[in-house]
Amino acid sequence: MAPARTKTPPPAPKLGLRERKKIRTRQAIRMTAYRLFAEQGYDATPVDQIAEEAEVSPSTVFRYFPTKEDIVLTDEYDPLMEQALKDRPADEPPIIALRHAIMEVLEQAYEVEPAETYQRIRLACEVPAIRARMTESAGTTSRFVARALSERTGRPLEDLELRVYTGAVLGGLTEAMLYYGEYGAEEDLVEVVRRSLDVLERGLSSSASGPAASGSSAAGSSAAPGGAASSAASAGGSAGRPSARRM
Repeated sequence: MAPARTKTPPPAPKLGLRERKKIRTRQAIRMTAYRLFAEQGYDATPVDQIAEEAEVSPSTVFRYFPTKEDIVLTDEYDPLMEQALKDRPADEPPIIALRHAIMEVLEQAYEVEPAETYQRIRLACEVPAIRARMTESAGTTSRFVARALSERTGRPLEDLELRVYTGAVLGGLTEAMLYYGEYGAEEDLVEVVRRSLDVLERGLSSSASGPAASGSSAAGSSAAPGGAASSAASAGGSAGRPSARRM
């Protein structure tokens, strides 16, 4: 595995007063909504009530969140993931770079907002409208990831293999989140995502007995989205690490 870059990235520009106020307002709306959802349920909580208790107008709520479902689904982590992916070594295979970027951002989010993270995922599992909106809005995250991968590999954004690769990774993450929403009391979110990335990296084994059996077939079947990762990683004819311009 290539070592992480040692070059220190330039400090992020300081946000102006207007931007800081927007962030505070968005966070206040979101936290108020999560509290009300927990107290009385998602469907029983109208946007007007969220606005009143967050001390903003309903139009302000919709200015920050186009739909009620977006209050649950919208966050500030997509740009962070894109930047984390760009910061990985240029010669690192895409799936390894993605693993590091995803885990870095996930661990940060889970450490700062563990209860909120679980509530978001649980709502996505339980509320059909949120699940449907999640599918509709997946394109936003996909564009962030695809853009970073395009820069790493030299492939155009409209490239079919780039789109398939990005979709496989994000589809795997979505399933990991839904799995965690169903079994969150029994499993750790970070570990669930790590296991999911293992599957994408090695391919799907023939055993269904879980992660304990997966190590014995790391070189086995690649019939899952991980097969796309494996074949893409060797597309340039290299048996090991691909060049920076190949997936």
